[in-house]
Amino acid sequence: MLDAILCPEWEYRYYSFDSQWGDNEEMASMRNGCGDDWFLLFDGAGAAIKGFAHELAQGSTLPEHIQSQVPGSFSSFLNEPAFSMQHATFCYWRGVNEHSWSKVIGGPEDDGASEMLALLFSGPSGYIAWAESYYECAVSAEATAAIFSHKPLTDSIILALNPEAELATVYAEAAEIGYPVMV
Repeated sequence: MLDAILCPEWEYRYYSFDSQWGDNEEMASMRNGCGDDWFLLFDGAGAAIKGFAHELAQGSTLPEHIQSQVPGSFSSFLNEPAFSMQHATFCYWRGVNEHSWSKVIGGPEDDGASEMLALLFSGPSGYIAWAESYYECAVSAEATAAIFSHKPLTDSIILALNPEAELATVYAEAAEIGYPVMV
């Protein structure tokens, strides 16, 4: 939601989320514009993520191992053309009844996962530091904390993050993302 507010142009966003990717499927993605990306699919089987760190990919045999190691219950993930499974340096999955993530074995030792996934665990302050550098703008700590707390979206939160935001467009994005809005 933060990226949708800070960067109205979808094609330039770093992070995206689609709560209606498919029947009972939600999809999160990261694209850095330099060739690195990850795709995370949530569905009835659980969650699976595939990432590609282009500078670490040379000689990687991971794509050959994904189809044989990820359980068939993740077929929607495994067969999604948009995820470009032939370009992967890391892949993890977690079934709905599993308590930990499993990793596809056979990729490079340094697969880029730690760096590419770090922001997901950094909290509001980590996101603010990253966003101010990436989007080259000031980012409201209060509004960012509200989004991280999953508080319903309001005009004031949107405008605190992006004073030039078109409110109707942001609310439409919130509907696609599945983010709660104040009614």
